[in-house]
Amino acid sequence: MTITRRAFITAAAGMAAASAFPFGEAFAAAPEKKNIKIAVGGQQLVYYLPLTIADRLGYFRDEGLNVSVIDFQGGSKSLQAVVGGSADICSGAFEHTVIMQTRGQRMQAFVLQGRAPQCVFAANLHTMKNFRSAKELKGKRIGVTAPGSSSQIMANYCLKAAGIKPNEVSIIGIGSSSGAIAAIRSGQVDAFVQLDPVISMLMEKKEIAIIADTRKVAESDRLYGGPMVAGCLYAPESFIRKNPNTIQAITNAMVRADKWIAKATPEQVVKVVPSSYFMGDKKLYIQSFLSNRPALSRDGLIPAKAPEVAKHALSTVNPQIERARLDLEATYTNRFAAEANKRYR
Repeated sequence: MTITRRAFITAAAGMAAASAFPFGEAFAAAPEKKNIKIAVGGQQLVYYLPLTIADRLGYFRDEGLNVSVIDFQGGSKSLQAVVGGSADICSGAFEHTVIMQTRGQRMQAFVLQGRAPQCVFAANLHTMKNFRSAKELKGKRIGVTAPGSSSQIMANYCLKAAGIKPNEVSIIGIGSSSGAIAAIRSGQVDAFVQLDPVISMLMEKKEIAIIADTRKVAESDRLYGGPMVAGCLYAPESFIRKNPNTIQAITNAMVRADKWIAKATPEQVVKVVPSSYFMGDKKLYIQSFLSNRPALSRDGLIPAKAPEVAKHALSTVNPQIERARLDLEATYTNRFAAEANKRYR
């Protein structure tokens, strides 16, 4: 059989294109929806670093997607964006999938960013100079990133362990960046839950006393009695069913980012993230990254016990969740992350 010059060139080009995609990715089905909006609450946090890496290194684009990341002040507001239809997917705390099921709205997590919450509960030494115990926080002002967010859940959980009921403190939303630092230093709150880089900045100046630190996986597992996973991407079940190829493409990009972070040097990370993330101190951002990296997911897979642990943690502050009959297995799927791990090793 004679092969024409044009056929030969076409075939060669096809082989070259295929070789550019590892593990047969070139033959993946095209995304049903290419233009995607992802809502996130405080993207500058190390908590959401995989999302930033996937976006800025072009991993979403490599998967044939045009992703817009919409940043909000706190996880509860980013969740509201998805519920309201102004965003397709939420980059937020895993426990929101459990909460939403109690409200009759089924959300499903499909790729993990954080193996542990990375939240730190601390006393503000500007207002509590002689702080000794969390029991002293009764009647005090507790800062969270936003009311209803995972930071408030951790605060309530730790306060309950100290014998303090949620209605025995005042919850104040202080954001998660420079505004939070200003609120703490000006004495607007007596204790708070925050993430890095805020925590590292305050620790350097010895302005806080740490009560609980879930940047450490072992400490988080002890506090919650198992894997209390953190940041993930989740979406309405209906959206995932209608757009499985899109979800797979997004998951591919996120798992690729998880693996990049696990191997990257701090210098590589600071070259990728926006300089605004440093909050004026690059060295402290690097320290924040190193402190949190052990708690970031390396493969995007969600532990099987995570939904049960999340439900238990939530029930300590909301007894109705403990009594609720939930389909915990429906709160997550590892189908897409497992496939992505075959492509990116």
